Amino acid sequence: MVFDNKIILITGGAGSFGQKFVEIVLKKYNPKSIRVYDNRELAEVEMERKFKDDRLRFFLGDVRDKNRLNRAMNGVNIVVHAAALKHVPLCEYNPVEAIKTNIEGAINIIDSAINNSVEKVIAISTDKAVYPVNLYGATKMVAEKLFVQANSYRGHNPVKFSCTRYGNVIGSSGSMVQLFLEQKENGEVTITDERMTRFWITLEGGVNFVISCIAKMSGGEIFVPKIPSTKIIDFAQAIAPGVKKKIIGIRPGEKIDEVLLTEEESMHTKEFKKYFVIEPEFKFWDKGNNKAGKKMAQCFRYSSDRNSNWLDQKEIKKLLEKI
Repeated sequence: MVFDNKIILITGGAGSFGQKFVEIVLKKYNPKSIRVYDNRELAEVEMERKFKDDRLRFFLGDVRDKNRLNRAMNGVNIVVHAAALKHVPLCEYNPVEAIKTNIEGAINIIDSAINNSVEKVIAISTDKAVYPVNLYGATKMVAEKLFVQANSYRGHNPVKFSCTRYGNVIGSSGSMVQLFLEQKENGEVTITDERMTRFWITLEGGVNFVISCIAKMSGGEIFVPKIPSTKIIDFAQAIAPGVKKKIIGIRPGEKIDEVLLTEEESMHTKEFKKYFVIEPEFKFWDKGNNKAGKKMAQCFRYSSDRNSNWLDQKEIKKLLEKI
C-alpha cells in the first residue's frame, strides 16, 4: 500500500484538508508516522487532542522558513503540500504575503525535498490557477509550473514532483457553505452574480483523489478529477430555501465560471474514466504509470459552465447532509 511504513509530512496540516487527510490515512493505511507541519500553535494543539494517535508528530513551522522545512523533511518519504494563502480578496490586498507563501514557499518545499531525497511530493492546486484573473490564482499557477519543472532539477535524485488541481471544496474552512449557513440565520444570503458556476468536490473526495494520485504519479503530471458543477444560485437555494437572495456584484478577482483544463493543455492531456492527466511538455517526462488513457480532442476545455455533470438542488442537499 502507498503509505505502509512510510513517513509522511503534510504542510498546512492543521487545516481542513490536512485534518481530513490525517483522519483517512490513519484509518485506512499503516503509516510509520505523519508529520503535521503548520504555523498555527493552537490548531496543532487542538488537532493533537482530537486524534490522540502516537503516529502523529506536530511540527510548528512556516513554508517560508527553508531551514525549518529542511529539518522537518529529514527522513520523510512522502510530502503533501497543502499550505497556502487562498482567500482571494485578502491575497489581492496583501500580494507580497501571498507571493512569499504560495511561490517562495513552493520553492522551499522543492529544495528541501531534493536535499532530503524524499520519494514523492504532491502539491494541491486549484482551478483558479487556470487563466488566473486574481493574485491567488496567479501564485498557484506559478507554483504548479515550479512543481512540474522541479523534476528537471532533481538530477540523479529519485524524488518525483506532481500536482493535483480541483475545484471548490464543500465544507472546508471559510467555504461558501459556511458563509451561506451563517447568512441564512440572518435572513439574507448574498450572491455575487446569478450566472456564476463552480466545480465542487467534497473534502473526503479531495483527500481520496490526492491519495490515488500519489499511488500512480510518475512525476511531472497535473491530475484533474472529473467533478460536478453547480450554479451558485442553485447552491444558495438548496442551503437557504425561502431566504432572501441579494445580488452584490462580483468581488475583485472573481470569475463567472472556472476552468480546470484549458484548450492549450488538452493537446498534451490524457483522459481516464474518473480523471484527466496533463502531461508535461518537457524531455524529462517519463510516462511511467500513465501510458494508457485516451488522447484528448484538440480545443477541448473542461470548465464549470460546459460540464456534462451538474448537481441539482436535491443532490446538493444530499451532499450537505454528508458534511
